[in-house]
Amino acid sequence: MHMTTLISGKFERAIYKHVPASSTEFKPDNGGSNQVNGLQVSQASSASGSVSESAVSAAAVNIAPDVRGDKQCAEQLICITGTVSGSTVTYELQSTSSQSLGWMAVGFGDRMANTPMVVMWPNINGSMTLSQRQAPGAVMPTPVASPTSVATPATRRSTLTGSQPVLAFTITGSATQETLIWAFSTARPSSAADSPLKKHDAAGRVTLDLTRTLTSINGTIVSSPFDPDPPLLPYQKMIIAHAVVATFGFLFLLPGGVLLARYTRTISSKWFTGHWVLQAALAGPVIIVGCALGIVPSQQLGIHLSTRHQILGVVLLVLYFVQCVVGALIHFVKVPFKTRFGRPPQNYCHAILGLAILALAFYQIRIGFRDEWPIQTGRLPVPKAVYIVWVVWLVAFSVLYFGGLGYLPRQWRQERESAKAME
Repeated sequence: MHMTTLISGKFERAIYKHVPASSTEFKPDNGGSNQVNGLQVSQASSASGSVSESAVSAAAVNIAPDVRGDKQCAEQLICITGTVSGSTVTYELQSTSSQSLGWMAVGFGDRMANTPMVVMWPNINGSMTLSQRQAPGAVMPTPVASPTSVATPATRRSTLTGSQPVLAFTITGSATQETLIWAFSTARPSSAADSPLKKHDAAGRVTLDLTRTLTSINGTIVSSPFDPDPPLLPYQKMIIAHAVVATFGFLFLLPGGVLLARYTRTISSKWFTGHWVLQAALAGPVIIVGCALGIVPSQQLGIHLSTRHQILGVVLLVLYFVQCVVGALIHFVKVPFKTRFGRPPQNYCHAILGLAILALAFYQIRIGFRDEWPIQTGRLPVPKAVYIVWVVWLVAFSVLYFGGLGYLPRQWRQERESAKAME
């Protein structure tokens, strides 16, 4: 596997880093012009570990006509350039942010889980640190002692001075097209390669076509058109299906059953039939399918109950089945004991638990489209219209439910008359 060069204009965000155990800080010395991969660069010699700023100086770059590679820039934060020379690929990460750079990272894959990553950052003493890392999911990547492909700092292609620093590395590889994930952070770690990393400020995904011939204008490499919303991958389509089905079950069928009971129990003896059909017969299978659609991509991503959304999803599923059991007991098992309000305690538990499930469901849906989607896919956030629909339905359901509480006096009167008739 080879790694793509990332070029950053400014170091603004940091990325999880991973460095072999033998890696140290690199402090190259200033040097003259050198020909590297067809690029004429004025840089210093490189060493293993971190590189000094004096050695990683700004340089004029002239692209040879036969150099293959590609460049992509994303979100006005980072530009990534990859150039090919035989079996070696040089990747440059350039910070283009207006904020100060902490760390930048690039991973060779389309998701965070189990993707080999190269994390780089400049140090206060003028050196540069490279760390190769990997993570089982959406957690901080940890250093890999013996990576399959070893990344080497490209000090002659790195620039630590100026407002748009560039961190570069080389790695063996032969891919003609490379899908990469990237991350950017403004929190700078210590110079040690195994330093803990603070969560990135932004992340995303790009694809470099390394078969292209690089071109430059006034010494600047021209980037390929950036597609902020590339075609969906199979696991991403399954995540969307999970969101649609689970939302339909938790936010429409369950609330529908609640509102049906709230508004019809005082005018029809058949209200319970409609209530359980919506709550169990229809919502049950939909919710189970929706959860299964979420489990499959999580397994593919190697993420097992490691995020708030996933943990809350399991809690909601368990509470839903408990609620169904409580509802069945209330209807089919009559308990003679009643509270001072004239109703059995399980009736109140059923109502309170039902409202708690709906509140958690609304919250769960929100963190799903707001947090989980961009983190697990590296794609753009969902359209603002999704949030607007969520707010409108939350307000509408709240108004309808609490408005329906006006029927409680009539309901209690009917229940007292029914109890007296049975005495």
